[in-house]
Amino acid sequence: MNFLAHFLLADQGDLALVGAFLGDFVKGPIRGFTPEVAIEIRVHRRIDACCDTHPVMQAALACFAPERRRFAGIAMDVFHDHVLARDWHRHASEPLADFTARVYRALDEHADLLPEPARRIASRMAQQDWLGAYAHVDGMPRALAGIGRRLSRGGERLEACAIDLARHYDRLSEGFAPLFADLDQLARDTRRHILAPPG
Repeated sequence: MNFLAHFLLADQGDLALVGAFLGDFVKGPIRGFTPEVAIEIRVHRRIDACCDTHPVMQAALACFAPERRRFAGIAMDVFHDHVLARDWHRHASEPLADFTARVYRALDEHADLLPEPARRIASRMAQQDWLGAYAHVDGMPRALAGIGRRLSRGGERLEACAIDLARHYDRLSEGFAPLFADLDQLARDTRRHILAPPG
């Protein structure tokens, strides 16, 4: 899952949203964060691990040309954020524009918790409204190109994954709802397990 899905799957307090974002930037032991942030970093990690091995994702890999399959996971993360934004009303009661504004505000107000690379990404995300742009199908190639530029190698193959996404758009779209439902349950269960009293 990419940024938008992680934000929606998070608990919805400001610090929880920050934690959901930091899951992509904090590696190794989770130290020095408030419980709200630390919990959502752990939830983010569980979501990513489950997503990588989920049957929906495994089936999606077959839709990509062999030379691009190595980058299919990244492409599908972007694609799933597109489907989520496109069908937002099915998954959230808060309008997408209100939700994204709240996320951007939370990241800005708690920028002191973000390492410098995360702070730069959060600033660009808000300025260019990455989360809202996912709703438009033409936002996917731009997102893939942007990520590709940050890769040390293979960026052009990631960008070319847009061909496979367009070719199998309907088939890939069908997998999102069951995948998201499983990840939503996983996030809730993980949070409940972390917060459960010992014994």
